[in-house]
Amino acid sequence: MSRLNICTILLLSACITLIAMTGDGIMVNIPGMYKNIWGGGYELQALVIQNVEIEGPGLLQPAMEKEGWQLDIRVMDRPGVYLPDSLEGYKALIILGGPMNVYEEEAYPYLKQVDRLIKEAIEKDIPLLGICLGGQLIAKALGAPVVRNPVPEIGWYKLRLTPAGLKSPLFAGLPEEFFVFQWHGDTFVLPPGATHLAACKDCVNQAFSVGGRTFALQFHLEVNPEIIKTWAEAYAGELEEFGGPGAADRLVQETTSIWEEYRAVATRFLNNWMAIIS
Repeated sequence: MSRLNICTILLLSACITLIAMTGDGIMVNIPGMYKNIWGGGYELQALVIQNVEIEGPGLLQPAMEKEGWQLDIRVMDRPGVYLPDSLEGYKALIILGGPMNVYEEEAYPYLKQVDRLIKEAIEKDIPLLGICLGGQLIAKALGAPVVRNPVPEIGWYKLRLTPAGLKSPLFAGLPEEFFVFQWHGDTFVLPPGATHLAACKDCVNQAFSVGGRTFALQFHLEVNPEIIKTWAEAYAGELEEFGGPGAADRLVQETTSIWEEYRAVATRFLNNWMAIIS
């Protein structure tokens, strides 16, 4: 082997990470972007901040991967997991839910880095989606307080789009009212300059946008029946305190009865999100 070939191999090893062998060639990971060095073509990469093991991306993952996105999912309650210093190379940022409060930075020091990444995404106009805790963290990063909601919301609730929400690309093609899944005790105040997109009877601030590519949601668009069943088991004490004995079984049954209706809503929503980030 010539010295030139050896140097080339060493250089490639230092700059890229081989991540898969496919029938079409070798996939290599360049920060924020994946490239098939034989077949060509790029796949965009999104950073997904998953705060706890059982609150994953759900429906978002197959929808985005189907469109060629690679999700870099950082599960923050796993040992040794850390966040990148910046969003360099990433083309979208998604922040999922979790049981912690946005102000618990001493107990969860990585939340300080989440705050920095949110601000970077907004400054650079990188598509940003926050779900439940993620939405609250976006509000906090924009200077708005996160407070206790007058009552907790757990289960399926009817969401109503505001006039601005009806015009938002995130909700395009959706009816004015539809059911969404909720599990939260806190809520965000709208940040200065934000556009209010949706409300529920018991929690007025359900969604807002800033600019054209930052979206914060209080509800969970990403759930599926398996995720809801897992949460009902893991958070059984909280659920029983909220809904009384048998609340977990009732929640699973309600999810089964409403799922086909919701799946159509979720599909449209996910298509809208993909159009925004494409």
